[in-house]
Amino acid sequence: MAKKSSGTTKAKVNYSKETYAYWYESMLLMRRFEEKAGQLYGQQKIRGFCHLYIGQEACASGAITALNKDDKWITAYRCHAHPLGLGTDPGAVMAELFGKETGTTKGKGGSMHIFDNTRNFAGGHGIVGAQIPMGLGLGFAEKYKGTKNLAICYMGDGAVRQGAFHESLNLAMLYKVPVIFVIENNGYAMGTSVQRSSNVNELYTLAEAYDMPSFAVDAMNVEAVHEAVSEAAERARSGDGPTLLEFRTYRYKGHSMSDPQKYRTKEEVEEYKKRDPIEQVKDTILTNKILTEDEIKEIDAKVKKQVADAVKFAEESPWPDGEDAFKDVYVEDDYPFIRE
Repeated sequence: MAKKSSGTTKAKVNYSKETYAYWYESMLLMRRFEEKAGQLYGQQKIRGFCHLYIGQEACASGAITALNKDDKWITAYRCHAHPLGLGTDPGAVMAELFGKETGTTKGKGGSMHIFDNTRNFAGGHGIVGAQIPMGLGLGFAEKYKGTKNLAICYMGDGAVRQGAFHESLNLAMLYKVPVIFVIENNGYAMGTSVQRSSNVNELYTLAEAYDMPSFAVDAMNVEAVHEAVSEAAERARSGDGPTLLEFRTYRYKGHSMSDPQKYRTKEEVEEYKKRDPIEQVKDTILTNKILTEDEIKEIDAKVKKQVADAVKFAEESPWPDGEDAFKDVYVEDDYPFIRE
């Protein structure tokens, strides 16, 4: 049955120096990468849709340290941060945003469809809720093959009103699939508050209908995310099946770059920034002398260079050839299809 969160508490310092350094560096890379992406979008170097993750970085970084490299990942269209945290080349991600052939999907997917099979990242998906049964399938494949791996499937709070969400939770419990479902609840879905769009505001309790363990998590705190995902992963690997986690987080930017954000106040955004996940972990690091000020500055400089190099790589990369539109459509290279 669902279990209520104990609320926001400051986690004890019981992780290694390497883990804290990873959390800070990976979240900072996500933040600086997307800040630059937002600037480039304004310059029209990045076109189409662009959904930024700024403010939600702990949702990805905390889970990555709790899972294994062979576990499978899938998410929705706010998908730049997860592959960056998993180790995908920032240049390839930026090139994909530019639509260049050196991008993660050769320029064919853009912002909403980052994909990296070498990192077991099964991509970002543009149809609301479409990735949920796919995440279930990724987990079922691991169970079928007899591995101890699992799948983690992210979705926004708006996706839980989709029928695919409920179908997936039902089957996951029925077959005890090793999958962790994560609701990234930033409070507003595309632009309507949870209170105005759902009779159930405590979204983790939706799992009660399927007798699935579920928890609310302070996802502005990277340690809390790590601990919640670790617990869910242990359950999945032991054969006891899925868990639903409601990550209570907040995005500082709008739903997309075209969002005027009239549904919330500037004061509310500023209040959440006081709980910024990067600043929280930085404060823990410096207060407990896990890293020195100089080491923090070295990470800052490293990330700045990574982002600059990614932009340079994207700008200098070639555009896809017109013939590329006919490639990667079918598994068979000589599949007969009509070309005019």
